[in-house]
Amino acid sequence: MDPIDWLLDSDPAIGWQAMRDLTDASPAAIAVERARVPREGVGAEILARQGADGAWHRTDAPVWLPTLFTMLLLRATGIDRADPAVESAVSRLEEGFRWDKAFGEKPFFEGEVEPCINGGTLALGAYFGRPTESLARRLVSEQLEDGGWNCEAPKSVRSSFHTTICVLEGLLEYERAVGSAPEITAARRRGEEYLLKRALFRRLSTGEVAHPAFLKFAYPPRYHYDILRALDNLSAAGVQPDVRVGDAVHIVESRRQADGRWLLDDAHDEALAFPFGESVGEPSRWNTLRALRVLRWHERR
Repeated sequence: MDPIDWLLDSDPAIGWQAMRDLTDASPAAIAVERARVPREGVGAEILARQGADGAWHRTDAPVWLPTLFTMLLLRATGIDRADPAVESAVSRLEEGFRWDKAFGEKPFFEGEVEPCINGGTLALGAYFGRPTESLARRLVSEQLEDGGWNCEAPKSVRSSFHTTICVLEGLLEYERAVGSAPEITAARRRGEEYLLKRALFRRLSTGEVAHPAFLKFAYPPRYHYDILRALDNLSAAGVQPDVRVGDAVHIVESRRQADGRWLLDDAHDEALAFPFGESVGEPSRWNTLRALRVLRWHERR
């Protein structure tokens, strides 16, 4: 089996990214495949599941939970924000959703109080044409001395891998949306250094693996950190890979199956508004796409 052919013959959300990142397909052909995302597969499913109030719902979860994490999956599809169906959905969310009263009942893209949540919210606002400067500056102001972030701060003065990756994704997407933002860029690079100093998965004090789950490749990740998520973010940020990512990249390479694919180790899909289409322990297109993208980034260093 050719894993790239397997990716191309799948949901357009995955297929168009495989064409862009792993093949020499023309921009025109890539654009044709990407245009399918709002009308077929997971992208269309997400748009169809939106409630009349602009949010996404589960009977067993507060409204913000499926709204945030279903929208984050929509962003991961690379859907074209200019598509009329997408712009309509984002406008309904912007007009209808309010965070809890305890957080000021603010509109969705203004966020709430926890940086792990606000990192995702900032990424969504930036990607879908609603970059929120006040939210970006709040996150910068919450950066800890060691360079990362932690939802438990100020009680905790040590950063969290989990919170830090959420914020880094948000800051990067914000920079892409607004262009030059030196203060934001500086904070993001400090956060990247927090991870790189720890080889992406080790304790700074002992060099031991900080948590076994960091070496398991989950999708969708929710707020959970793992090295594949971190490497994919560094790749997206255009970071030049150095020796500090070597161990993490080796782990990714070692997890490739004999048929060239990667398995789904875990799925934090309990917050989605619909069933996730992959099964733990089975070959994963999302993990295979991201792993191949990371390895190509590393090989081109």
